[in-house]
Amino acid sequence: MSAEQVSGLCEQLVKAVTVIMDPASTQRYRLEALKFCEEFKEKCPICVPCGLKLAEKTQTAIVRHFGLQILEHVVKFRWNNMPRLEKVYLKNNVMGLISNGTQSILEEESHIKDVLSRIVVEMIKREWPQHWPDMLKELDTLSKQGETQTELVMFILLRLAEDVVTFQTLPTQRRRDIQQTLTQNMEKIFSFLLTALQQNVNKYRRMVGAPQEQEALTTPQKTDLAQEPKAQANCRVGIAALNTLAGYIDWVALSHITADNCKLLEMLCLLLNEPELQIGAAECLLIAVSRKGKLEDRKPLMVLFGDVAMHYILSAAQTADGEGLVEKHYVFLKRLCQVLCALGSQLCALLGSDSDVETPANVGKYLDSFLAFTTHPSQFLRSSTQITWGALFRHEVLSRDPLLLAMIPKYLRASMTNLVKVGFPSKADSPSCEYSRFDFDSDEDFNAFFNSFRAQQGEVMRMACRLDPRTGFQMAGEWLKYQLTAPVDTGPMNSKTGEGLCSIFSPSFVQWDAMTFFSESVISQMFRTLDKDEIPVNDGIDLLQLVLNFETKDPLILSCVLTNVSALFPFVTYRPEYLPQVLSKLFASVTFEVVEESKAPRTRAVKNVRRHACSSIIKMCRDYPQLVLPNFEMLYNHVKQLLSNELLLTQMEKCALMEALVLISNQFKDYERQKAFLEELMAPVAGLWLSAEMQRVLSDPEAFISYVGADNKIADPVLEDPSGLNRSRISFCVYTILGVVKRARWPAAMEEAKAGGFLVGFMPSGTPIFRNPCTEQVLKLFDNLLALIRTHNNLYMPEMVAKLGETFAKALDMLEVEKNAILGLPQPLLELYDSPVYKTVLERMQGFFCTLYDNCFHILGNAGPSMQQDFYTVEGLAAQLLSSAFINLNNIPDYRLRPMLRVFVKPLVLSCPPEYYETLVCPMLGPLFTYLHMRLSQKWQVINQRSMLCEDDAADDNPESQEMLEEQLVRLLTREVMDLITVCCVSKKGAEHNSTVAVDGDDDEAMATEVAPPASAELTELGKCLTQQEDVCTALLVTAYTSLSWKDTLSCQRTTTQLCWPLLKQVLSGNLLPDAVSWFFTGVLKGLQTHGQHDGCMAALVHLAFQIYEALRPRYAELKAVMEQIPDIQKDSLEQFDSKLLNPALQKVADKRRKDHFKRLITGCIGKPLGEQFRKDVHIRNLPSLFKKVKPSLETDVLENEDGEGLNTLFEP
Repeated sequence: MSAEQVSGLCEQLVKAVTVIMDPASTQRYRLEALKFCEEFKEKCPICVPCGLKLAEKTQTAIVRHFGLQILEHVVKFRWNNMPRLEKVYLKNNVMGLISNGTQSILEEESHIKDVLSRIVVEMIKREWPQHWPDMLKELDTLSKQGETQTELVMFILLRLAEDVVTFQTLPTQRRRDIQQTLTQNMEKIFSFLLTALQQNVNKYRRMVGAPQEQEALTTPQKTDLAQEPKAQANCRVGIAALNTLAGYIDWVALSHITADNCKLLEMLCLLLNEPELQIGAAECLLIAVSRKGKLEDRKPLMVLFGDVAMHYILSAAQTADGEGLVEKHYVFLKRLCQVLCALGSQLCALLGSDSDVETPANVGKYLDSFLAFTTHPSQFLRSSTQITWGALFRHEVLSRDPLLLAMIPKYLRASMTNLVKVGFPSKADSPSCEYSRFDFDSDEDFNAFFNSFRAQQGEVMRMACRLDPRTGFQMAGEWLKYQLTAPVDTGPMNSKTGEGLCSIFSPSFVQWDAMTFFSESVISQMFRTLDKDEIPVNDGIDLLQLVLNFETKDPLILSCVLTNVSALFPFVTYRPEYLPQVLSKLFASVTFEVVEESKAPRTRAVKNVRRHACSSIIKMCRDYPQLVLPNFEMLYNHVKQLLSNELLLTQMEKCALMEALVLISNQFKDYERQKAFLEELMAPVAGLWLSAEMQRVLSDPEAFISYVGADNKIADPVLEDPSGLNRSRISFCVYTILGVVKRARWPAAMEEAKAGGFLVGFMPSGTPIFRNPCTEQVLKLFDNLLALIRTHNNLYMPEMVAKLGETFAKALDMLEVEKNAILGLPQPLLELYDSPVYKTVLERMQGFFCTLYDNCFHILGNAGPSMQQDFYTVEGLAAQLLSSAFINLNNIPDYRLRPMLRVFVKPLVLSCPPEYYETLVCPMLGPLFTYLHMRLSQKWQVINQRSMLCEDDAADDNPESQEMLEEQLVRLLTREVMDLITVCCVSKKGAEHNSTVAVDGDDDEAMATEVAPPASAELTELGKCLTQQEDVCTALLVTAYTSLSWKDTLSCQRTTTQLCWPLLKQVLSGNLLPDAVSWFFTGVLKGLQTHGQHDGCMAALVHLAFQIYEALRPRYAELKAVMEQIPDIQKDSLEQFDSKLLNPALQKVADKRRKDHFKRLITGCIGKPLGEQFRKDVHIRNLPSLFKKVKPSLETDVLENEDGEGLNTLFEP
């Protein structure tokens, strides 16, 4: 190898690198250059001299970086085959580069420093400590040369800790060797880091003229310009030392962090006031304070509650905040806030009834500073403090501390501000807005954050009120009174609902909204906490009176008023005479309109008020039926009056009021009386539903389309809707049947049920049989309901879809809102309240079909639990359901099939008594499961083909989002189906959703974290019943095992952990065909190929494959043949595993060891993430064991005699 050869090659490489990095190069030219460089790295025998030549200081940074990359490549991929002398040569040269081969610390490019430190770490990973015992000494010597070298040494130490401890990117034995040696030397490493930090910071502060010193001098000492670079260099080393410390503090023994009277923590606190170093210092402090471990070891951390530490932390926070909004200071404030949160957690962990830690004297100071973050303008900082407040208020010792109790009013006062939804990044109406622009990308993003922040505050406020219920109630009362008298301020944005009304951004509404949330949280907690006789009834009733007398025409504010009525309603239980007033307030809101008799469509805000009033009435009747019962007649007359006008209420509102009546009628506790009432209530529905015309419409798809007006062509799609009334009649009937089936019940107490005539006998198992007063009425209407479902299913036949009018061609499609929800697209905020609920008559038609379909199935799903044996014994029920609900499924889209399975099939099956499995459930589920398997397999086949083809034609209008929607729907349907099968077949005991979390690491680590399904995952009675029928059993098994390779991680994980093994176990005793066994096993391996990159799925699938192989390999040699087809399987290792498995005498190995062995065997079929599929493998060899068991007498000799039998030294210094 001549010097000419090297320099010639280097010239070519420089040209190639220049071409690659030149933006003007053509693609072909660039690819050729890239290929040349890659081939050089792979094949050239003189890589090392070329790399060293290219890395010389005289070259440009890009070329030097490439030269160093060549050296890194050599160490990573050629090290094992290099002669010893060449390794020594390379190592000495690399150390030489650190010593004098780089520019000075301030001039050198960071990517050069980075790659240089990587090369050293790659060598350390291969040779230290056995062959390079003096590595730490060498680094120490290098660091004495100056700041440039010290910084590089820091980079090396940090990178080493990250590779070995954090990311664990090397084989187990090497990792243990290095980590143990690091641990043994940790005292030296820490003292090196601390000394470097201290010396450089001191030099830096002396040159810059630290603030403390300046005050003493009369004229501030300015940095000498010549000193400036020197100061910057010291500062850089300080930052590097802090970054490196952050990589170690996380995992070293706590004693190193708290050594020498917590010197490290003290230094970090000091540095919080040093602008250039404060973020690094806060990061280290945060990691230290967040440490878990033995409580005993964590006690020294309490030093941070001492006067000195508290002083530094607080003054740093005040300075950073005083500078206004500067990104750097804001990032620091966030870190500091996290430090205080972590301190709070440590305090809660260390203080306890059985611990000897005293409450620190500075807790008051700590709470004040913590409150300062809770009242900071940044919404993000406010929210960061909530979890810690919750922990403090819950703590057994601190919650009794007078200082914390004194904080409660202050915390609640802060919450009153924090609950007000301001700070949208697009606005400028609050100091929070500019902070939000740093933290959130859009208003929607902020809105989602704020909603969860508010819910969290609600939790914490309730905890605070548990400790001091009266203060909260008093504050809520004051705020409510203030809001009731404050003038309305709609702000600059007017609502489209009407002139002078609030939008959701109006100042008045955001205040009302916040106050309502506050009073709701606080009042509900007060009723839970105080004894009955301590409740301030008079104050509560006074507030209720004020709210009931308050009148407003603003729908958003009225909605808040109704929530306050509900929140204060429990006071009425003490003064029932106020009930009529509450009822009339609510009824007035049921018919709320902004403009009376308006023809324009109602906006969502108006609809919300009406719906809100209805649900308040239902809630009141559900939770306080005894209270409302004496006023039943008044309530009934009110409802009758409203129902008499067909146009006054929507169908849903009518139905809600009827539900309320049914809930109260349950309190009659008298079967005959309830039955008579329900008959009277449902008479108008029965008249309509059973009329000849309705019968014709419900049983003929064409007549149905025409009746609801879906075959029309409409000129004005906003106002004109000639068939609206017909649709509303059908909706009214279906809503009412649903309401009655859902709400009518027998008394819960056995004695009352018996006395009221509800008990008709007992099952053979001893379960009582009750009769529902609604049964007779509902079953009378049942045939037509099934006819409607059949008709609705048939609407999806192509010839029926063709009959829809051109305005309504898409009437059976999903609503946009549903699509957005499935695709996870956020709703534009303002539109939500100001737009009409349905903008066009097409949307209204879509809404009608969607709600009608769902409600019909809700009725069927509720019928079982409601009418019990009266429903299950309906003549030929299975056949009737098969010929209505399950007809024409081929044409029914996924978005309709999903709710059917969820709201009808699942509840029907779950509530069905075992007596009816044979006659009803099996005949229905058998064909259904067979069909679902066929359907899902076809859908997934299409998706898989699509992803293989990935064609570039985007001719349809926006096909990508359509494909995404379809794919997401298939995914959701798959989950629904697998969930249904699991619910039917597997008993709940074993079906806690196991979330299997595994770490990314080597085999040992990943296997250790897997979660095996609990042994109690057994088949249910229904599961056994289903698996006894061969075709159903086949459908279940095939669906379960095929679904493992469908691309849906969630479904795969649940099916693997809950369903696959119990199903297979059930058929093991039978004569399974060898082909079937191989197919099941292959199914699991295919699942591993698809989902192997997801740790949770991988662990579960490996466990399942292991279970199948262990249980079935002795009977079926075919399984071994499947194993032999796995890519890269080691045959001898498989033989060894098999012989142990087949020879019971040898089965001594622990379960975990066997499973580890098995996992290594099947590694070839475990899928890798895309980023790793084409990665070149790095092989690091193990070195001689560090910890040989040596006879005690020899121990001293081995250490002394390093040249002899001791450690082989490869790298002499």
